[in-house]
Amino acid sequence: MKLSRYIEQIKKLVSLQAIDSELIALKNRMEEAPRHLENLRNELNNLDEQKSYFEERTKLLSEQKKKLQVDIEQDSDKIKKSKNKLMMVSNTKEYHAMMREMDNLEKLNRFREDELNNLLEDLQIHKSKKEELHKELENLQDELATTQATLDSELKQIQDRIKELEKNREQACSNVPVGILSRYNFFKDRLHNPVIVSVRQSVCTGCFISIPPQAFVEIQKGEQIMSCPNCQRLIYWEEHYSGKPETTNA
Repeated sequence: MKLSRYIEQIKKLVSLQAIDSELIALKNRMEEAPRHLENLRNELNNLDEQKSYFEERTKLLSEQKKKLQVDIEQDSDKIKKSKNKLMMVSNTKEYHAMMREMDNLEKLNRFREDELNNLLEDLQIHKSKKEELHKELENLQDELATTQATLDSELKQIQDRIKELEKNREQACSNVPVGILSRYNFFKDRLHNPVIVSVRQSVCTGCFISIPPQAFVEIQKGEQIMSCPNCQRLIYWEEHYSGKPETTNA
C-alpha cells in the first residue's frame, strides 16, 4: 500500500469516527435529557406531598385551636358565674367547695392557655412552611414548563441532526474499503469510543501505553492499518496524519 493511499484511508476513518462520535453524543443526550425532566416531576410530586401534609396539619391545628378557645371561653364564663354565686353562699362548706371548683377551673384554663400558645406557634410554623412550599411549587412548575418546551425543541433538533449524520455516515462508509470498514465496525461495536487513534512518540493516545518497538517501526512505514497490541484500537502514526476530520456532506 502506497503511503499516500494509506494516509487517505486514515483520513477517511478519522472522518467516519468524527461522525460516529457525534452520533454517540447526540444519542446519549436524547437518553439523558428526559431524565432531568423526570427528576423535576419527581421533585414536584415530592413538594406536592409535603404541601398536602402541611395543609392537613394546619387544618388539624386550626380545629384544635378553635376547640381550645371555646373550652377556655366556656370555663372563663363558669369562673365568672362562680364568683358571682360566691357572694351569695351562706355556709362555709359550700364556700370552700366553690373555691376548689374555681381553683381547678383556673388551673385548667392556665394549662389550656399554655397549650394554646404552643399550638399557635406550631400553627404559624406550619402556615409559613405551607406558604414556602406553595412558592417552591409555583417556581418548579414554571421551570418544568420551560424545561419541557426547551427539551421538545432540543430533541427535535437532535433527531434532525441524527438523520443528517446517518446520511453522512452512509456516504463516509462508501469511501472506505470494505475490509478496513469491517475492521472498524467490528471494533466500534466492542470498544469504548474512539476506535481509531494516533500514536504520539510511540504511545497510543487511546490507552496511553507504549507501543512495542518493532510494532512502532511497522506503524512508521505506513504500509497497513494496524491495531494497538494493548487496547486493540486502530492506530496510525501522528507524523503521517495529524489534521482534523474531513467534513462529509450528504
